[in-house]
Amino acid sequence: MAHPPAPNPTLSWRTARGDIALDRPVILGILNITPDSFSDGGRFLDPAAAAARARTLVDEGADILDVGGESTRPGAVRVPPEEQIARVLPVLRAVRAAGIDTPISIDTTRADVARAALDAGAAIINDVSAGAEDPGVLPLAAERACGLILMHRLRPPDADRYSTQYAAAPDYDAQGGVVAAVRAFLSRRLSAAIEAGVDAAHVVLDPGLGFGKSVDQNYALIRATPDLAGLGRPLLSAASRKSFLAGPGDAGPASRLEASIAVSVAHWLAGVRLFRVHDPGSHRRALTAAERLRPAGTPAMPTA
Repeated sequence: MAHPPAPNPTLSWRTARGDIALDRPVILGILNITPDSFSDGGRFLDPAAAAARARTLVDEGADILDVGGESTRPGAVRVPPEEQIARVLPVLRAVRAAGIDTPISIDTTRADVARAALDAGAAIINDVSAGAEDPGVLPLAAERACGLILMHRLRPPDADRYSTQYAAAPDYDAQGGVVAAVRAFLSRRLSAAIEAGVDAAHVVLDPGLGFGKSVDQNYALIRATPDLAGLGRPLLSAASRKSFLAGPGDAGPASRLEASIAVSVAHWLAGVRLFRVHDPGSHRRALTAAERLRPAGTPAMPTA
Protein backbone atom coordinates (compact mmCIF):
# COMPACT_ATOMS: atom_id res chain seq x y z
CA MET A 1 0.00 0.00 0.00
CA ALA A 2 1.31 3.47 -0.88
CA HIS A 3 2.18 5.87 1.90
CA PRO A 4 -0.47 8.53 2.62
CA PRO A 5 0.19 11.74 0.68
CA ALA A 6 1.54 14.84 2.36
CA PRO A 7 -1.03 16.78 4.41
CA ASN A 8 -2.57 20.02 3.25
CA PRO A 9 -4.87 21.66 5.83
CA THR A 10 -6.22 24.27 3.40
CA LEU A 11 -7.85 21.96 0.84
CA SER A 12 -11.41 22.77 -0.17
CA TRP A 13 -13.88 21.83 -2.89
CA ARG A 14 -15.05 24.54 -5.27
CA THR A 15 -18.73 24.51 -6.32
CA ALA A 16 -21.18 26.90 -7.94
CA ARG A 17 -22.12 27.99 -4.40
CA GLY A 18 -18.55 28.75 -3.39
CA ASP A 19 -15.86 26.70 -1.67
CA ILE A 20 -16.68 23.90 0.77
CA ALA A 21 -13.95 23.50 3.39
CA LEU A 22 -12.71 19.96 3.87
CA ASP A 23 -11.13 20.38 7.30
CA ARG A 24 -13.98 18.34 8.79
CA PRO A 25 -16.33 15.60 7.52
CA VAL A 26 -18.70 16.85 4.80
CA ILE A 27 -21.90 14.84 4.59
CA LEU A 28 -24.09 14.45 1.51
CA GLY A 29 -27.58 13.39 2.57
CA ILE A 30 -29.25 11.09 0.05
CA LEU A 31 -32.66 12.17 -1.28
CA ASN A 32 -33.91 9.70 -3.88
CA ILE A 33 -36.88 10.85 -5.97
CA THR A 34 -37.36 7.35 -7.37
CA PRO A 35 -39.80 4.45 -6.97
CA ASP A 36 -37.06 1.81 -7.13
CA SER A 37 -33.92 2.84 -5.23
CA PHE A 38 -32.50 -0.07 -3.27
CA SER A 39 -33.01 1.41 0.20
CA ASP A 40 -35.72 4.09 0.23
CA GLY A 41 -37.35 3.97 -3.21
CA GLY A 42 -40.83 5.46 -3.41
CA ARG A 43 -40.80 7.23 -0.05
CA PHE A 44 -40.15 10.78 -1.30
CA LEU A 45 -41.80 11.05 -4.71
CA ASP A 46 -44.19 13.72 -3.45
CA PRO A 47 -42.44 17.12 -3.38
CA ALA A 48 -43.84 17.96 0.05
CA ALA A 49 -42.60 14.65 1.47
CA ALA A 50 -39.23 15.20 -0.20
CA ALA A 51 -38.93 18.70 1.25
CA ALA A 52 -39.78 17.37 4.71
CA ARG A 53 -37.12 14.68 4.31
CA ALA A 54 -34.63 17.33 3.15
CA ARG A 55 -35.32 19.29 6.33
CA THR A 56 -34.70 16.16 8.41
CA LEU A 57 -31.44 15.42 6.59
CA VAL A 58 -30.18 18.96 7.17
CA ASP A 59 -31.28 19.00 10.81
CA GLU A 60 -29.39 15.73 11.32
CA GLY A 61 -26.17 17.15 9.90
CA ALA A 62 -26.20 16.97 6.09
CA ASP A 63 -24.03 19.67 4.53
CA ILE A 64 -25.23 18.90 0.98
CA LEU A 65 -28.45 17.34 -0.36
CA ASP A 66 -27.78 14.77 -3.10
CA VAL A 67 -30.98 14.55 -5.17
CA GLY A 68 -31.54 11.99 -7.90
CA GLY A 69 -34.43 11.03 -10.18
CA GLU A 70 -32.98 7.75 -11.47
CA SER A 71 -32.02 4.76 -9.36
CA THR A 72 -28.49 3.47 -9.86
CA ARG A 73 -29.06 0.19 -8.01
CA PRO A 74 -28.05 -2.95 -9.91
CA GLY A 75 -30.73 -3.98 -12.38
CA ALA A 76 -32.56 -0.64 -12.27
CA VAL A 77 -34.56 0.39 -15.34
CA ARG A 78 -33.13 3.46 -17.05
CA VAL A 79 -35.14 6.68 -16.78
CA PRO A 80 -35.30 9.14 -19.72
CA PRO A 81 -33.98 12.65 -19.03
CA GLU A 82 -37.40 14.25 -19.37
CA GLU A 83 -38.80 11.95 -16.67
CA GLN A 84 -35.86 12.61 -14.38
CA ILE A 85 -36.45 16.35 -14.80
CA ALA A 86 -40.16 15.93 -14.08
CA ARG A 87 -39.31 14.11 -10.85
CA VAL A 88 -36.51 16.34 -9.64
CA LEU A 89 -37.48 19.93 -10.44
CA PRO A 90 -40.66 20.06 -8.31
CA VAL A 91 -38.63 18.73 -5.41
CA LEU A 92 -35.85 21.31 -5.84
CA ARG A 93 -38.48 24.05 -5.89
CA ALA A 94 -40.23 22.62 -2.82
CA VAL A 95 -36.93 22.40 -0.92
CA ARG A 96 -36.14 26.04 -1.63
CA ALA A 97 -39.73 27.11 -0.89
CA ALA A 98 -39.37 25.43 2.52
CA GLY A 99 -36.49 27.81 3.28
CA ILE A 100 -33.76 25.18 2.98
CA ASP A 101 -30.67 26.84 1.52
CA THR A 102 -28.30 23.87 1.78
CA PRO A 103 -26.22 23.24 -1.37
CA ILE A 104 -27.76 20.66 -3.70
CA SER A 105 -26.04 18.01 -5.78
CA ILE A 106 -27.88 16.52 -8.77
CA ASP A 107 -27.25 12.78 -9.14
CA THR A 108 -27.49 12.13 -12.88
CA THR A 109 -25.48 11.00 -15.89
CA ARG A 110 -27.42 13.19 -18.32
CA ALA A 111 -26.52 16.75 -19.28
CA ASP A 112 -30.13 17.86 -19.83
CA VAL A 113 -31.04 16.82 -16.28
CA ALA A 114 -27.96 18.44 -14.82
CA ARG A 115 -28.61 21.67 -16.71
CA ALA A 116 -32.22 21.86 -15.51
CA ALA A 117 -31.15 21.22 -11.93
CA LEU A 118 -28.36 23.81 -12.08
CA ASP A 119 -30.87 26.30 -13.48
CA ALA A 120 -33.06 25.51 -10.45
CA GLY A 121 -30.23 26.21 -8.02
CA ALA A 122 -28.16 23.02 -7.77
CA ALA A 123 -24.42 23.61 -7.30
CA ILE A 124 -22.91 20.19 -7.98
CA ILE A 125 -23.20 17.40 -10.58
CA ASN A 126 -22.76 13.86 -9.22
CA ASP A 127 -22.18 11.65 -12.28
CA VAL A 128 -21.78 7.92 -11.63
CA SER A 129 -20.48 7.47 -15.19
CA ALA A 130 -17.73 10.08 -14.62
CA GLY A 131 -19.00 12.06 -17.60
CA ALA A 132 -18.61 9.12 -19.98
CA GLU A 133 -22.28 8.37 -20.67
CA ASP A 134 -23.27 11.82 -21.94
CA PRO A 135 -20.51 13.87 -23.61
CA GLY A 136 -22.35 17.05 -22.68
CA VAL A 137 -21.80 16.70 -18.93
CA LEU A 138 -18.15 17.76 -18.73
CA PRO A 139 -18.51 20.88 -20.93
CA LEU A 140 -21.61 21.82 -18.92
CA ALA A 141 -19.68 21.48 -15.65
CA ALA A 142 -16.96 23.70 -17.10
CA GLU A 143 -19.47 26.29 -18.33
CA ARG A 144 -21.31 26.49 -15.00
CA ALA A 145 -18.22 26.23 -12.76
CA CYS A 146 -20.12 23.79 -10.57
CA GLY A 147 -18.83 21.04 -8.34
CA LEU A 148 -18.32 17.72 -10.14
CA ILE A 149 -18.17 14.19 -8.72
CA LEU A 150 -16.65 11.59 -11.04
CA MET A 151 -17.25 7.93 -10.12
CA HIS A 152 -15.84 4.64 -11.38
CA ARG A 153 -18.21 1.94 -12.58
CA LEU A 154 -17.58 -1.17 -14.63
CA ARG A 155 -20.87 -1.14 -16.51
CA PRO A 156 -24.24 0.69 -16.39
CA PRO A 157 -26.48 -0.25 -13.45
CA ASP A 158 -29.06 -1.98 -15.66
CA ALA A 159 -26.32 -4.44 -16.71
CA ASP A 160 -24.84 -4.86 -13.22
CA ARG A 161 -25.68 -6.89 -10.13
CA TYR A 162 -25.27 -6.57 -6.38
CA SER A 163 -21.78 -7.23 -4.99
CA THR A 164 -23.08 -10.28 -3.10
CA GLN A 165 -24.59 -11.85 -6.23
CA TYR A 166 -21.60 -12.36 -8.53
CA ALA A 167 -20.96 -16.00 -9.42
CA ALA A 168 -17.38 -14.89 -10.11
CA ALA A 169 -15.73 -11.61 -9.22
CA PRO A 170 -15.54 -9.02 -12.02
CA ASP A 171 -12.27 -9.50 -13.86
CA TYR A 172 -9.79 -6.64 -13.49
CA ASP A 173 -6.69 -8.84 -13.90
CA ALA A 174 -5.72 -7.40 -17.29
CA GLN A 175 -5.66 -3.95 -15.69
CA GLY A 176 -3.49 -4.95 -12.75
CA GLY A 177 -6.32 -5.61 -10.32
CA VAL A 178 -9.29 -3.60 -9.14
CA VAL A 179 -7.28 -0.87 -7.37
CA ALA A 180 -5.06 -0.18 -10.38
CA ALA A 181 -8.07 -0.26 -12.71
CA VAL A 182 -10.10 2.19 -10.63
CA ARG A 183 -7.14 4.50 -10.13
CA ALA A 184 -6.34 4.55 -13.86
CA PHE A 185 -9.98 5.15 -14.80
CA LEU A 186 -10.39 8.05 -12.38
CA SER A 187 -7.13 9.54 -13.58
CA ARG A 188 -8.34 9.39 -17.19
CA ARG A 189 -11.72 10.92 -16.37
CA LEU A 190 -10.10 13.68 -14.31
CA SER A 191 -7.90 14.46 -17.32
CA ALA A 192 -10.95 14.41 -19.60
CA ALA A 193 -12.74 16.87 -17.33
CA ILE A 194 -9.75 19.21 -17.30
CA GLU A 195 -9.46 18.97 -21.09
CA ALA A 196 -13.16 19.94 -21.28
CA GLY A 197 -12.38 23.10 -19.31
CA VAL A 198 -13.22 21.98 -15.77
CA ASP A 199 -10.91 23.44 -13.13
CA ALA A 200 -9.49 20.52 -11.11
CA ALA A 201 -10.46 22.38 -7.93
CA HIS A 202 -14.09 21.60 -8.76
CA VAL A 203 -13.59 17.81 -8.95
CA VAL A 204 -14.18 15.10 -6.34
CA LEU A 205 -13.42 11.45 -7.14
CA ASP A 206 -15.51 8.43 -6.09
CA PRO A 207 -14.10 4.86 -6.38
CA GLY A 208 -17.63 3.54 -6.94
CA LEU A 209 -18.06 1.05 -4.13
CA GLY A 210 -20.71 -1.49 -5.11
CA PHE A 211 -20.58 -0.69 -8.82
CA GLY A 212 -19.07 -3.65 -10.67
CA LYS A 213 -17.10 -4.93 -7.67
CA SER A 214 -17.30 -8.10 -5.62
CA VAL A 215 -17.41 -7.93 -1.83
CA ASP A 216 -13.66 -8.49 -1.58
CA GLN A 217 -12.93 -5.95 -4.32
CA ASN A 218 -14.89 -3.28 -2.45
CA TYR A 219 -12.83 -3.86 0.67
CA ALA A 220 -9.63 -3.84 -1.37
CA LEU A 221 -10.56 -0.35 -2.61
CA ILE A 222 -11.25 0.83 0.92
CA ARG A 223 -7.84 -0.42 2.06
CA ALA A 224 -6.27 1.34 -0.93
CA THR A 225 -7.68 4.78 -0.04
CA PRO A 226 -4.21 6.38 0.47
CA ASP A 227 -3.23 5.22 -3.02
CA LEU A 228 -6.39 6.68 -4.58
CA ALA A 229 -5.83 9.93 -2.67
CA GLY A 230 -2.57 10.18 -4.57
CA LEU A 231 -4.61 11.35 -7.57
CA GLY A 232 -4.62 14.72 -5.82
CA ARG A 233 -8.36 15.30 -5.54
CA PRO A 234 -10.71 14.81 -2.58
CA LEU A 235 -12.40 11.41 -2.37
CA LEU A 236 -16.06 10.63 -1.72
CA SER A 237 -17.07 7.68 0.45
CA ALA A 238 -20.39 6.19 -0.73
CA ALA A 239 -20.74 2.87 1.07
CA SER A 240 -23.99 3.60 2.90
CA ARG A 241 -26.24 0.52 3.25
CA LYS A 242 -24.73 -1.25 0.21
CA SER A 243 -24.90 -5.01 -0.19
CA PHE A 244 -21.19 -5.67 0.33
CA LEU A 245 -21.67 -4.53 3.95
CA ALA A 246 -24.14 -7.33 4.68
CA GLY A 247 -23.06 -9.40 7.66
CA PRO A 248 -24.52 -12.08 9.93
CA GLY A 249 -28.25 -11.66 10.39
CA ASP A 250 -28.51 -9.14 7.56
CA ALA A 251 -32.10 -8.03 7.14
CA GLY A 252 -31.65 -5.70 4.18
CA PRO A 253 -30.30 -2.19 3.62
CA ALA A 254 -31.74 -0.60 6.75
CA SER A 255 -29.89 -3.13 8.94
CA ARG A 256 -26.45 -2.03 7.67
CA LEU A 257 -26.07 1.21 9.58
CA GLU A 258 -23.29 0.01 11.88
CA ALA A 259 -21.28 -1.41 8.96
CA SER A 260 -21.83 1.80 7.00
CA ILE A 261 -20.47 3.86 9.88
CA ALA A 262 -17.48 1.55 10.28
CA VAL A 263 -16.48 2.10 6.65
CA SER A 264 -17.03 5.86 6.91
CA VAL A 265 -14.79 6.09 9.97
CA ALA A 266 -12.12 3.95 8.29
CA HIS A 267 -12.34 6.20 5.24
CA TRP A 268 -12.06 9.33 7.38
CA LEU A 269 -8.94 8.03 9.11
CA ALA A 270 -7.44 7.24 5.68
CA GLY A 271 -8.03 10.79 4.40
CA VAL A 272 -11.55 10.82 2.90
CA ARG A 273 -13.52 13.95 3.76
CA LEU A 274 -16.86 13.59 1.90
CA PHE A 275 -19.52 11.01 2.78
CA ARG A 276 -22.72 10.22 0.85
CA VAL A 277 -25.07 8.61 3.38
CA HIS A 278 -28.68 7.77 4.19
CA ASP A 279 -28.28 8.49 7.93
CA PRO A 280 -26.56 11.86 8.46
CA GLY A 281 -27.16 12.06 12.20
CA SER A 282 -25.51 8.75 13.03
CA HIS A 283 -22.61 9.43 10.67
CA ARG A 284 -22.10 12.95 11.99
CA ARG A 285 -21.83 11.70 15.56
CA ALA A 286 -19.45 8.88 14.62
CA LEU A 287 -17.27 11.05 12.40
CA THR A 288 -17.10 13.81 15.01
CA ALA A 289 -15.70 11.26 17.45
CA ALA A 290 -13.27 9.98 14.80
CA GLU A 291 -12.16 13.54 14.06
CA ARG A 292 -11.16 13.94 17.69
CA LEU A 293 -8.74 11.03 17.30
CA ARG A 294 -6.47 13.21 15.18
CA PRO A 295 -3.44 14.18 17.28
CA ALA A 296 -3.30 17.84 18.29
CA GLY A 297 -1.51 19.94 15.69
CA THR A 298 -1.92 17.37 12.91
CA PRO A 299 -3.18 18.93 9.64
CA ALA A 300 -6.77 18.02 8.88
CA MET A 301 -6.63 16.90 5.28
CA PRO A 302 -4.13 14.60 3.60
CA THR A 303 -3.78 15.13 -0.14
CA ALA A 304 -1.16 15.01 -2.84
